[in-house]
Amino acid sequence: MTKIIAITNQKGGVGKTTTCVNLSASLAAMKRRVLMVDLDPQGNASMGAGIDKYDLKYTANEVLMNEVDIEQAILPSVQSGFDLLPANSDLTAAEVNLLHELSREARLQRALTQVESRYDYILIDCPPSLNMLTLNALTAAKSVIIPMQCEYYALEGLAALLDTIEQVKLAVNPDLAIEGLLRTMFDPRNRLSSEVVKQLREHFGDKVFRTAIPRNIKLAEAPSHGLPVLQYDRSSRGAQAYLALAGELGRRTESA
Repeated sequence: MTKIIAITNQKGGVGKTTTCVNLSASLAAMKRRVLMVDLDPQGNASMGAGIDKYDLKYTANEVLMNEVDIEQAILPSVQSGFDLLPANSDLTAAEVNLLHELSREARLQRALTQVESRYDYILIDCPPSLNMLTLNALTAAKSVIIPMQCEYYALEGLAALLDTIEQVKLAVNPDLAIEGLLRTMFDPRNRLSSEVVKQLREHFGDKVFRTAIPRNIKLAEAPSHGLPVLQYDRSSRGAQAYLALAGELGRRTESA
């Protein structure tokens, strides 16, 4: 069964896009069939996968607006090893235009049903806000990965996000589950980080991934080269962490 996962956090700068690109590449490196869906008008996930967002014939915008079939918009086997439904600033138009459409929150879900059987994993990179695009992702997804920094304000933002997920479950997607909370830019030497991790484990138990993503310069450099860190520097701590995360996710999926 295809695992459709939305990677989301309403707080920006937490490593959401970094996680989507590098987890997609790591799963692909493990011979899993992966589709990455870029649902952020910034198009950073597309750029991080080596695609020029300014030179696209079709994007997620045309798919959501029913202007093209999803198969026409998917870029097969980009250099990062996975298929990609790309995005750019055109997607901002979809965010506005969908407000006037019927069943607007289910556009992505309906599109993915055409292709999901081809993939083991479909990972969706969401915008850093709660809008119609994020709602489409949460409606289509079967679970959510929440990347977060271990800092004081992160816990406050997490409460708001969990409330949003509950509202989506009640309204349109009763099967939506939390796949896991992922600690990003993690420094175990930081006392506050340790305190936040303790609180997370008390409240969420094994929903907190054992794998933590460290602060790593190679992770920061890789997007400027249009590469996942696995291809930029496989031996780096960042690459090894995302490979470990892919392994942990795989074990969870296979044991479910």
